[in-house]
Amino acid sequence: MTLIKSISGIRGTIGGKEDDSLTPIDIVKYITAFSDVIITGENKQVIVVRDARLSGHMVNKLVCGTLISKGIDVPDLNLSTTPTVEMAVVNEKAAGGIILTASHNPKQWNELKLLNDEGEFISSEQGEEIIQRVRNSDFSYAEIDNIGSYERKDGYIDWHIDEILKLDMVDVKAIRAKNLTVVVDAVNSTGGIAVPALLRKLGVSNIIELYCEPTGHFPHNPEPLKEHLGDLCEAVVSQNAHFGIAVDPDVDRLGFVDEKGDFFGEEYTLVACADYILSKTSGATVSNMSSTRALLDVTLTHAGHYSASAVGE
Repeated sequence: MTLIKSISGIRGTIGGKEDDSLTPIDIVKYITAFSDVIITGENKQVIVVRDARLSGHMVNKLVCGTLISKGIDVPDLNLSTTPTVEMAVVNEKAAGGIILTASHNPKQWNELKLLNDEGEFISSEQGEEIIQRVRNSDFSYAEIDNIGSYERKDGYIDWHIDEILKLDMVDVKAIRAKNLTVVVDAVNSTGGIAVPALLRKLGVSNIIELYCEPTGHFPHNPEPLKEHLGDLCEAVVSQNAHFGIAVDPDVDRLGFVDEKGDFFGEEYTLVACADYILSKTSGATVSNMSSTRALLDVTLTHAGHYSASAVGE
């Protein structure tokens, strides 16, 4: 059993003993400590979202109940994506957000990803304070007249897609004219909701859905790497598709497969997008130290400025 505490959140395997894995007791303790750190004024709203992994429903109930017991109002987006909730926190003017996902980790894992009021991951200082508060375990909860509220809030993926379509550099007419055939491998999580919906709004009518039912039963290792995407590569070729799309369970990792069934990984995706955007508008780029230096080369080609950041969120 494993429990990892970092700026990325509180990640662990489900089951086992307290403080040795992500147990219900650990979930309540860390959400309580997060509440005490993130709520600093009158704003007492924290958005919650989850991917489709098997433990998600259980963890969601524990998280929402704990937040309510701390006097916090909870809009629950239910099944959604990490990028969507990051935008939703800002749109709702919430005090913070919690994403229940272990990202690309296997099914036995889950995580409490913790966001501030800017829709960004909490700082290392806040993370350390949360860990210290759990060590001290000096918690108190709201009395009955001051407990928070719960609201199920659907439709945020559609809102997110509409925000994407508003971007000047998203040319729906050009995409529709291509009459594309696209295969999507969403590893049976929330990408199966979001990615086909986005493609349809972009004018792609021929979508072949591979593992797009959000059941949480991952058909293969959920990290979108070449060695895990054999079915997608084969489907692109056999279906004469133009390309394939692979995402991880919470849809913050993306890989493509080209028309020959060859993997076009995340680093190339980053560079290709930057090249396109910088060809339309000037600006700076940033990537972390584990990314390809090709982004630097592309940025300089377009007379832009590149900065490197530390590995991490």
